[in-house]
Amino acid sequence: MPLVAILRGITTDEVDTHIPLLIEAGFRTIEIPLNSPEWEKSIARAVKNYGKQATIGAGTVLDVESVNRLAKIGCRLIVTPNTNPEVIRQALYHQMQVLPGCATATEAFSAIAAGALQIKLFPANQFGPGYVQALRSVLPLHIAVYAVGGITPDSLPHYLKAGCAGVGLGSDLYKAGQSPEQTRERARAFIASYQSFAAAHYA
Repeated sequence: MPLVAILRGITTDEVDTHIPLLIEAGFRTIEIPLNSPEWEKSIARAVKNYGKQATIGAGTVLDVESVNRLAKIGCRLIVTPNTNPEVIRQALYHQMQVLPGCATATEAFSAIAAGALQIKLFPANQFGPGYVQALRSVLPLHIAVYAVGGITPDSLPHYLKAGCAGVGLGSDLYKAGQSPEQTRERARAFIASYQSFAAAHYA
């Protein structure tokens, strides 16, 4: 399931009420950004309780020190908003997946040169699926592109059709303080959108 759930702003106490609902809906990759409250405790709890059911990652990772701290608590995915070769190399050193943020072909190739096998186009909604298609045409075939930023259940299929391997889902999936019922409903909407697209294009 190539959908990444981004839980920006989630608290440690909410980890056990929202993440199980996402896993139940079908999500297998979950990211907690470092600008969330007590992120280290939240990620550690997520790894301990759900690390066998999903890949638990950290977002908005900006420096090597944070990568090292995340490696110690068992985080398996590093997501960045920018292209920082040092962060990419350090994540790979710890045998973690890394999804660096890029906006241009230059940034994308800088990330690839540092060892990245997948890149994050951010903010995707400011570029659109047409930009994804153009960027995809110059990238090596083995490089996976993820669209992040403003993706909705309605726009999701357009990004996949343009060549994205997956997408990261932020505020249209989860907003800080929302109820578990809202998380369940939104998660199901995204999963249904993906499954509908997959049935039509991957069969």
